[in-house]
Amino acid sequence: MRKYVTNRLLLGIPTVFGAAVLIFIIMRIAPGDVAVLIAIGGGEGEEDRSIEAVQIIREKLGLDKPLYMQFATWMWDVGHWDLGESLWTRQPVAELLARRFPLTLQLSAMALVLSWLIAIPVGMLSALKQDTPWDYIPRFFSLIGLAIPNFWLGILMLTYLAAIFGWVPALVYSAPWRAPGENLTQLMLPSLVLGTALAALQTRMTRSTMLEVLKEDYIRTANAKGLRSSTVLWRHALKNAAIPVVTISGTQLSGLISGSLVTEVVFNLPGLGSAIVDGVRLRDYPVIQNLVLFITVIHIFVNLGVDLLYSYLDPRIRYSEY
Repeated sequence: MRKYVTNRLLLGIPTVFGAAVLIFIIMRIAPGDVAVLIAIGGGEGEEDRSIEAVQIIREKLGLDKPLYMQFATWMWDVGHWDLGESLWTRQPVAELLARRFPLTLQLSAMALVLSWLIAIPVGMLSALKQDTPWDYIPRFFSLIGLAIPNFWLGILMLTYLAAIFGWVPALVYSAPWRAPGENLTQLMLPSLVLGTALAALQTRMTRSTMLEVLKEDYIRTANAKGLRSSTVLWRHALKNAAIPVVTISGTQLSGLISGSLVTEVVFNLPGLGSAIVDGVRLRDYPVIQNLVLFITVIHIFVNLGVDLLYSYLDPRIRYSEY
């Protein structure tokens, strides 16, 4: 196991480096010049601007250096745990990450847990009651959940809660360590919105894998030995059927951490998604490069965690010979 983990982490190094090269090139070839944007105050248009002023800004930001030198400087700083500063606010990117990542992580975790609480029991019920109304109804609603855009569902929730009950969540984010009750109230709706689409896919996957597992010989043997139905279902069937669900959940968690932008905007949550979009709009190279690099590392560790969880769910899976 230790050898497998070490090899996976070593394989993650070229992945992170490739992502760094890719995002560096994309940001440099994207239309727009951050020095010009700073010179005109971040506005869009063809306002008069001094070439000399733009050149001074480029020299101050180090953008006049060759691209390979800019990339080497960035990699050297990252290797020394220095994520640099925003070109606009001069705020350290590490502080921005420390302030915004906990919100995104909490929102993603809440959405994923809610999706499990919905999808696993419903998917199991659908498999046990195959080709009955208890199967057709969850399948119908899972299709609706997959089809409804998250931002539209979020807007509907906010609109109807405000119109019918006169309630809207707080517009200013509250940290869980300062106001846990207000924080939970504020994140419950967005986590429910995000968890709906997750639960829809997980329900269909749980149903599909449970149908396959319930036909296996060891399930019939367990029933023939007189084990209780709940024991057979939860300890034998679900544990083996959970591997595809865990795989999907890992992918969904990585996607939530890197891409819950629209939901954050709808509910006015200052997470990583909005920070990335603001950085792209303003061509804030240090912010975009380091946040994307951080998200790449998160993907690697989430995928590694999912792989290691396989061996717990199915002891037949071993990684020692990897």
